[in-house]
Amino acid sequence: MFDGATVLRSRDLESRGLARSRIREAVEAGALERVGRGLYALQGAELSEHHSLVQAARRVPKAAICLLSALRFHDLTSQNPHEVWIAIGPKDRLPRVDQPPLQVVRFGGGHFNLGLEEHEIEGSRLRVYSVARTVVDLFRYRNKIGLDVALEALREGWRERRFNLAEINRIADECRMTRVMKPYLESLVA
Repeated sequence: MFDGATVLRSRDLESRGLARSRIREAVEAGALERVGRGLYALQGAELSEHHSLVQAARRVPKAAICLLSALRFHDLTSQNPHEVWIAIGPKDRLPRVDQPPLQVVRFGGGHFNLGLEEHEIEGSRLRVYSVARTVVDLFRYRNKIGLDVALEALREGWRERRFNLAEINRIADECRMTRVMKPYLESLVA
């Protein structure tokens, strides 16, 4: 029924032939676990370290994982953010989600899909920004997140060869961050 997915919405279960009354019975019998409002997990399912990201992706399907959560997803930081950072479009409705805790930012319509990658985690589609896009976004939100986090991500990504100079310059140019990032990029390649 879950087809490899660890978390499904009630509407996903209904589309797979399980009526709402049967969902409730499955929860009471212990076959399903209610992990949030409208979210269910198979009892004893194998969960990954990115389970909170999967939950957020299921709760807000149009959103993309960004900033600190994307940085953690790409293993460029040892910090584990206590909130899932997601990006929504400029006209998308602000999600009202109790679990997992979310930090929501709005990205402009023309730049929303820039550097967006899709990954398959726990049988679910996870939309995450690329390493280069995440680094540029960290510089965009440096006043909120901290310049030290952006600089660490830039150094680690460059050291591990997770992006090249042309890629990060292209994304920085499209996001209008070239002038801000230029001195840091010059010191990095010098």
